[in-house]
Amino acid sequence: MAQELVLLPGLLCDARLWRDAIAPLGTGVRPMIADLSQDDSIAAMAARTLAVAPARFALAGLSMGGYVALEIMRQAPERVTHLALLDTTAQQDDEARRAKRRAGIESIKLGRFIGVSTALLESLVAPQRLGTPLAAEVQAMSERVGQEAYIRQQTAIMERIDSRPGLDKIKVPTLVGVGELDILTPPTLSQEIAAGIAGAELVTFAGSGHLSTMEAPETVAKALRVWLGR
Repeated sequence: MAQELVLLPGLLCDARLWRDAIAPLGTGVRPMIADLSQDDSIAAMAARTLAVAPARFALAGLSMGGYVALEIMRQAPERVTHLALLDTTAQQDDEARRAKRRAGIESIKLGRFIGVSTALLESLVAPQRLGTPLAAEVQAMSERVGQEAYIRQQTAIMERIDSRPGLDKIKVPTLVGVGELDILTPPTLSQEIAAGIAGAELVTFAGSGHLSTMEAPETVAKALRVWLGR
């Protein structure tokens, strides 16, 4: 019987984020990509995902998807068999970061949505991937998600709670992965998560920035395979 795997995308990401990392897992895994574009709170994103997810499933989230994964662990921990948190943080935004997100939302409302800006792209992928076809795919992905979803997602992200106090309650096999060159959620944040979850495995993806599943899919797939076998 195939193993159920629910995948949670990041901000301005869709199924493309996971494509190359889950393909090597083969027919032994049945993936479901959650839709995190419809809601403006992390709690609502988690509830929407749980409403359509299998009864029991492994759960993996990247960046914003990690915030939603941690919320699912609060709402329905009994349904999750394995947990993977990639390129994310358990911390909440500070006021400076919230102010920056609010300013970004206002500027989008006044101007034209262009998807991932040059400045944001530089924080999403490692420097050597700027100007490559992969960078173009990231841009196209953000345009598919669109302006309205971006505003909802940013609103949800800046209002998320601090998940660190609940890390010690997580009792399922947990993978914490992070790109070696991730500057958006640096490795120290993943180290903090791994330290808070008993038995968590911390994996660093060499040469990858924030979008590790696109930048280092083979390495991520290897880590996922080991994780699902635990």
